Amino acid sequence: MLGSTWVGDALKWVILLYVALAAGALVLCFVLPKSRRVQWVCGVAVAVAVLYFPVKIVVETKLRQMQRDARVDEAFRRYEEHCKTAGIKITRTVENVEGLLLMRVRPNHVNFGDQYAMDDPYGRDMGGDGYIKSFLEGKDLAGYVNVEKVVQNGYRYVDVVDEKDGKRYRYTGYAEERIKRKPTTAAAGVFDFILEKSPATPPYPRYGVTYDDISTREDRDHWIAGSSLKVIDLEASEVIAERVGYIVDPGQGNISGGRSPWIIALDYACPNLFKYGKASPGEHAYPLDQARNFVEKVLLLPKQ
Repeated sequence: MLGSTWVGDALKWVILLYVALAAGALVLCFVLPKSRRVQWVCGVAVAVAVLYFPVKIVVETKLRQMQRDARVDEAFRRYEEHCKTAGIKITRTVENVEGLLLMRVRPNHVNFGDQYAMDDPYGRDMGGDGYIKSFLEGKDLAGYVNVEKVVQNGYRYVDVVDEKDGKRYRYTGYAEERIKRKPTTAAAGVFDFILEKSPATPPYPRYGVTYDDISTREDRDHWIAGSSLKVIDLEASEVIAERVGYIVDPGQGNISGGRSPWIIALDYACPNLFKYGKASPGEHAYPLDQARNFVEKVLLLPKQ
């Protein structure tokens, strides 16, 4: 804050000095020469010299703004064209599904503004073990994943093929009270969801979930990211549901003031990711558990 104030004050002094020098040069033009004609020629020359740089700056700034506006217009034109094919398509649903195969686990890192990293910024969810847990944890009355106030269980197990050793593992989990609730106080206990991992054995789940970044290089040139989230019948090699979505950054990668392009782009998503179209102050920067919420509309959990 102090730095910006200092820069502003210095800029004011530079402008004042520039104006003072220009005024001084004009005064000299009409004091030193004896000829009226020379005085006016000198005055015009000084005026042109003085106005050249401000006018140049204004013109160049306007041109840059027009170029930025043109880029934004082209980006939204391209984005709106993509949105015509976006949406959710569910061919069929399946009842009483206890487990599934996560064909890809989302990475732990969050892409805030890497323009060309094809890691599906639209579909970004929990990463690593958190992504696995999101399919196993229960939900509360409001429909949010909640370790403590569970009224709807998650899937009983999730299979994952480990990228490091190529082996299939089965994950289950349970809630553990890390800090006990004290009967003498109103404070609630603190729960953790504990993952348990073991080698997977047949029968394997029939249905799998995967995601892909479907952006093209041209999309990313315009700060557009595309996403595909699929539910697949592995036995029939059939996609039974797919969500296709796109986001666009209206700032076209602007990071001034700590701005995160792909986070801002989530407010410009089709289909919308937030309840009211944009993130409200109480919501996460990324809409978490979106994969679980989509999948359980297709692979219906056993009745509680």
